Amino acid sequence: MALPTIRPGRPDEYDEIARIWMESWTSTGLTPRSDGLLNDLRARLPREIAGGWSLFVADDRGTIAAMLALHLPTSLLDQLMVAPSHQGKSLGRELLAFTRRQMPDEIWLKCVRENEKAWRWYEREGFVFEKEAPNPVTGFMMKHYRWRREHRKQEVKP
Repeated sequence: MALPTIRPGRPDEYDEIARIWMESWTSTGLTPRSDGLLNDLRARLPREIAGGWSLFVADDRGTIAAMLALHLPTSLLDQLMVAPSHQGKSLGRELLAFTRRQMPDEIWLKCVRENEKAWRWYEREGFVFEKEAPNPVTGFMMKHYRWRREHRKQEVKP
């Protein structure tokens, strides 16, 4: 089975993208599903895009399977959310590989401390823990991570 196609998200898809975002986030058990949360995410998408997000989706033959939000000027992987129906199928790894092609030298991200499954995955994927700090909006304690391309220099022996 072929992996979904990663492509830019379109404005006519924002409602569906917000739904996928909510489903993925609430699948962590950290926040319950609600109409209020969905409405907040719907409103947030155009604001974040206006603020510099590059928004991508994983398109599985017409079904949005994941969303990916990158802030390229700051090398920030802001959101990587896979629909529960598509989790465990290497889609996250494919989205991360795509992210590394967009930001080949360095990537920053923040992950909720209580979302252990996510931050452990990022650590396995080569991200290094930098610090913890509270999110001033949500109150969640955030783990900050950085990934850098390894620049291996060959040692010259005399």
